[in-house]
Order: sequence, then structure tokens, then C-alpha cells
Amino acid sequence: MHKKVNIIILTSIACFGLNIIAQKQAIKPDLSNSDRFQLVNRDINVSINEQGKTVVHLNSKPNNGVAWIRNIAFEKGIIEFDVKGKNVLQQSFVGIAFHGVDDSTFDAIYFRPFNFQSPDTIRRSHSVQYVSLPQYDWSVLREKYPGKYESALSRTIDPESWFHAKVIVNDDNISVYVDGDPRPSLAVKLLTNRVSGKIGFWVGNNSDGDFSNLVIQNN
Repeated sequence: MHKKVNIIILTSIACFGLNIIAQKQAIKPDLSNSDRFQLVNRDINVSINEQGKTVVHLNSKPNNGVAWIRNIAFEKGIIEFDVKGKNVLQQSFVGIAFHGVDDSTFDAIYFRPFNFQSPDTIRRSHSVQYVSLPQYDWSVLREKYPGKYESALSRTIDPESWFHAKVIVNDDNISVYVDGDPRPSLAVKLLTNRVSGKIGFWVGNNSDGDFSNLVIQNN
């Protein structure tokens, strides 16, 4: 009898452990198929670069654009991706949208590469931005909370080159890391109570962008 009880307990523990592992398993979506994306105000081109990397390119158009990844939801955890913008003033806004409810209601982290190495310290302090749309766009946050929801990068990044972004979303806060730096470039409280939703690549007004190596880990 005791042996049966012990077997049941051990089996339950093993199943619980496997469940935890499954919950924390990283998802690496196949980006090579353009049909995998639900496009909003952008056209997409998928290619393989010289390094063998699958690159998702979103073209430039007026207003923001998103490439939602079909059949994947993000709650809380870690989002990692490679991204490349360009050093053209007010024409390079690249990042990730998450907790998407629809095409205008979501949170996003995005970068302004044209500010990365600006000699103007104010412009550099506008290099990475958190927004929660539609209520808290960048202009509202900059006016009401200057310097809080945007920041300079913790590491020097070439605005014309690929860099790695890591976004950690917890119950009530979000932090952003670049190129393996253990120091966060941005760490703030979330501005919404949304806990789950769509995820996809995001580009801003008149901006194109390149994306690759997306890894999503729901905790």
C-alpha cells in the first residue's frame, strides 16, 4: 500500500515538473513563411541573408504598422529578437508589439536608432520607448512623465547594424536589455492590466525595419 502511495506521489511530482518545463519552454516561430503573419499597414518580404539568417522586412508607409504572428499569444515572460533600423532622423522606429487585443490596442517596446549615437544627450535619452496604446502613446508619456518611459541605451549600438533585444515582462513591470548587457536600458511599470494577447513585429510612422531570431518564452 505504501509503495503504491509513493508511486502515485512520485508520478504526480514528475507530471508537475514536466508541466512547469512545458510552460517555460521557449518558442521559436518559423519566420520563413510570410503567410504566418497578419499584416497591418505594411508589406512584408522574407529572405535569407549572407549569414543564413531568416530576415523579415517590413516596408515603410505613413503611420504605424504591425506584423502579428498568427496563432501565438504572449502573456508574461521573455521576448528576444534581432532587429535592424537605420540612421535616418524620424524614419526609423522598430520594435515588438505584445498583449495585442486588436490592431490599435496593444503594448510595445520600440527603438529609435537615429538617436543611438546622437551628440545631443536629449535625443540619446529617447532611444528606447515603452508605450501602451491607445491611451499612452509616446507623446502623452513624454508630456506627462518626461524621461520615465523612454531612455538612452545602456550600451553603444551602431544605428545601421543588427542588435539583439531582450524584453522581460512580469506581472506589473517590464525591462529591456540590448546586446547581452546585464544592465537594463529601460525598466518601468506596465501601464495596463492586459495580461495576454497577440505578439508581432512593429514599425512606426514612415519607418521600415528588419527582424530575425524571434524567441518567445511564456512563464
